[in-house]
Parts: sequence; C-alpha cells; structure tokens
Amino acid sequence: MRIGVPKEVKVHEYRVGLVPASVRELVLHGHEVLVETDAAERMGIIDDDYRRAGATIVPSAAEVFAGADLIVKVKEPQPNECAMLRQGQTLFTYLHLAPDPQQAKDLMRSGVTAIAYETVTGARGGLPLLSPMSEVAGRMAIQAGAHCLEMEQGGRGMLLGGSAGVAPANVVVVGGGVAGVNAVRMAVGLEAFVTCIDINIERLYALDQQFGASLNTIFSTRQAIEDYVLQADLVIGTVLVPGAAAPKLISTELVKAMKRGSVIVDVSIDQGGFAETSRPTTHASPSYVAHGVVHYCVTNMPGAVARTSTFALNNATLPFVLALADKGTAAALRADPHLLAGLNIYDGKITYPAVAEALGLTYFDPLRALGK
Repeated sequence: MRIGVPKEVKVHEYRVGLVPASVRELVLHGHEVLVETDAAERMGIIDDDYRRAGATIVPSAAEVFAGADLIVKVKEPQPNECAMLRQGQTLFTYLHLAPDPQQAKDLMRSGVTAIAYETVTGARGGLPLLSPMSEVAGRMAIQAGAHCLEMEQGGRGMLLGGSAGVAPANVVVVGGGVAGVNAVRMAVGLEAFVTCIDINIERLYALDQQFGASLNTIFSTRQAIEDYVLQADLVIGTVLVPGAAAPKLISTELVKAMKRGSVIVDVSIDQGGFAETSRPTTHASPSYVAHGVVHYCVTNMPGAVARTSTFALNNATLPFVLALADKGTAAALRADPHLLAGLNIYDGKITYPAVAEALGLTYFDPLRALGK
C-alpha cells in the first residue's frame, strides 16, 4: 500500500503523522511511504531522516494526496485538503466532526473513508489514540492557565502556588479523565489548591486514593459546578463524550459571575467546548477576554510541543496504521472492532452514532456500510 504523510497546514501545527521510525516499520512490511518535503523540519526531523527510513520525499501536498491510498495526518483536514481527498482513499487522523458540520459535509462529498483517532477504542477500554494527546493537553493546560493569570494577559495577577504568607490560587478541574488527572498532577505539583469535579464516583475514589489530601474531589452536579467555579481563579475544562459535542457545563451567566481576571482553559474545545463563552482560538492568538474572564481555547494545544506530542502519538497509532496497510482498510476494519469504532465516514455516510446525532444526520451501521 502507498501511505501518504502531508505537512500539517493548520495554524502553528508542527506535528506530523509519521516519524521516521514508523516509516521504517511500514517499509519493512513492504509498503511505500510518500512524505511531503519539510513535513517535520520545524521539530528537527529533516527529509534525509525520512529517506534513510525508506520514504520517498515529494515536493507538495498535492502529490502526497494524489499518490497515496492511505493518508496519515494529525489534525482534521483543512478545506483545501478535503478538496484533494477522493473515493477509495482512507484518511486516518483526528477529525472531531461533532462541532464541525462543514468538514463532515466535505468528507462525505469526497467519498473518502475517514477514521478518527479520537473514537478508536482500546482492548482494555478507553480511547488509546486520544489518551496521549489528552495527557499532553492536560499538562499544558496548567502551564497555559498559569500564564493567563498574569496581569499582562488580563489575569488576576496570581502565582499558582502562592508565596510564603500568601494563599495559592484556587484551581478547579472539571472532568477526571486522562486530561483532567494530568492537569491535577501539574497543579498539585505547583502547590495550588486543587479541586476535581467528575460525575463518576469510582473515578473520584481513584483520584482521592492517588492524591490524598492534596486534592479535593467533588461529585458533579450543576450546583457543585456553580459553587466551585465561582470560587476559582483557574478553571480547566476536560469533559469528554466520545465523538459527541462536549456538554455545556458553564453558562454565560456563570461566566459573568466569576471573579474578574479569572481564567478558563477549555481543553474540550476540539469537541465544541464546555463553556458557552468558549470559541476556538489558535496558538497565534490563544486567548481572549469575555465578561472579564480570560479564555484559552486553542484547538491544537499539543501542537505547541510538537516533538513530544508526535512521538507519543506515533507510539499509539503505528499498530493501527500497520493493520490498515497490511490488511487493507475494509479487512482491517472488519477484523478489529476497536479500529471499527474509529470509522466516522464511509462512502458518504456517517458511521458513528454520536457524530450523526450531533450533526442531525442519518446514522449508518459501520458493518452494514462495509457490506458485511
């Protein structure tokens, strides 16, 4: 099979779909890999590194898309990339279709088979292709939030850990999944006063056992969210419903009542955001102030630490890429229910129920769509 790796074109996105070590594995399996020139140059991986791994370097994205049967990316295809996709081709990347009806329409129109990293499931449960980036985003959320609390960013002028004789900042993490627990770990390490709110009592119990007196765990209700958000200096939103739009847990009215200069970091923004006042931002202009509250809503947070993120992501995606290449897309999907869970679009049809519901479109069973 021919696998294509284009350079990412989203603003300030420096990650890449495959690193040279992954390319070498694919080549050893008898496949051909086309990599766009300078695809990973910004993070110190040059074309010669790919050549030594056995890749063919091509000068443009157009040649990658035209020549490849399987496109491996990181971020959702931008409109000009969607225009280059075609019937019979497979796209394997993050898609986040629920809050993005235009992308869904473009992919359906193209006829491409679109498999989303964020809905592939794991043999032990969880979302193994989302987890590495959730880990990175959760850790980055505290860094970003601490920066936004500075006066020059519009924040309250607080140091997360406080100082001798001065109270630390009050950090509230909404959601206790992979991103949430990593945000908690970073905030606790910086000696902030940290609360985690989650609807899963077993998850709260595990967090309590892990962090002990360093963490305040609270069962999620609307009242609890309101009470703790109003006390917070920094709120981290990490709520996730796989494939679906994030629930809006923080209303505009609640934001208006928050402390002036407090900060919201919305890690859920890829799925539409957990606050009504959240809107997508980029690394070029990462934050804005709404109702006196600083909002950080970058949709590709891990792209800022591209090298760490890319290698972590490749560790998780490579087995699935090998399966798609070795068996062919349809056979690989039929053989693995966990990979099949990643199928979002096939032959112009929506094959993931939460995406269909969010977009108000008809859902097609993936195995029936595949013709099994």
